[in-house]
Amino acid sequence: MGHEQRYAAHGGFRGRRRDECFFNNESRRHIMERGERPWGTYTVLEENKNYKIKRIEVHPGQRLSLQMHHHRSEHWIVVSGTAKVTCGDREAIYNINESTFIPMGTTHRLENPGVIPLIIIEVQSGEYLGEDDIVRIDDDYQRCSPKPLALPLPEEGSTLAIAAE
Repeated sequence: MGHEQRYAAHGGFRGRRRDECFFNNESRRHIMERGERPWGTYTVLEENKNYKIKRIEVHPGQRLSLQMHHHRSEHWIVVSGTAKVTCGDREAIYNINESTFIPMGTTHRLENPGVIPLIIIEVQSGEYLGEDDIVRIDDDYQRCSPKPLALPLPEEGSTLAIAAE
């Protein structure tokens, strides 16, 4: 019997699945939040107000959106598979035990060019770590916000009339 089975058999998980267990105190929060996306999954391993640690799994041949963040930087460590990383105007390949830093405000993308799942550990740090601090620039799954229409400015002295439908 494995460690988790023994622990569960003795009431350690109190009837909860492993991914539902959590602890909470003043310095950090650990809730095993899990998100499913078209490209794979993420699991929040630990979080407090200054940092968040995630396990990110990207399916073979899939990639995340080309994006940037206003309020956080990220460190990515490859723990399984091969990562193709775009950071600014640079592209690089990272293998197991290699890492890279994504500065705040820099466009970036994570891609799995391999045939096995890519697993990275992401450490986010910054003043705000919410999932809504993602500005998508390009996305294979059509999740970018629509671009506003660019209307020509009227010439000086003329008027602009907009018809309501």
